Amino acid sequence: MANPKIHPLAPDHIPSYVVQADGSDYLFTFMVVFTIGMILIVGVAYFALHSVPEKMAHKSNHPQFQLVGILALLALFTHNGLFWVAAILIAGFQIPDLAAPLRTIADAIRSLAPRQPDETHQEPEASNDPEKLAAEQ
Repeated sequence: MANPKIHPLAPDHIPSYVVQADGSDYLFTFMVVFTIGMILIVGVAYFALHSVPEKMAHKSNHPQFQLVGILALLALFTHNGLFWVAAILIAGFQIPDLAAPLRTIADAIRSLAPRQPDETHQEPEASNDPEKLAAEQ
């Protein structure tokens, strides 16, 4: 066995991805590292994507910030895209304040009304004096 004979059909060059006799498998090692790296990258991208509505609402100081956060968390834990879409729509658009014009109209009308002195309506004191009771009748 000192002079091993190579089989005549054996190739002269063996590719590097073929497992060597010592058990080292470079392709398997690369695929394990690549798969773990891709899982981490996809996970970070997934969490970053789910935080987009909250970041939008926080940046614009949205009045419904807590609702947007709750919807984003529901979308994250339930994997329901409808919650995420609702969160991004609420964060993206300011809901108009429809009561503000009515408040200004009410304030304007209130300012036009004549000022009346504050009259405190007090009950007349009940007296047990028969002379006062007779005079009032």
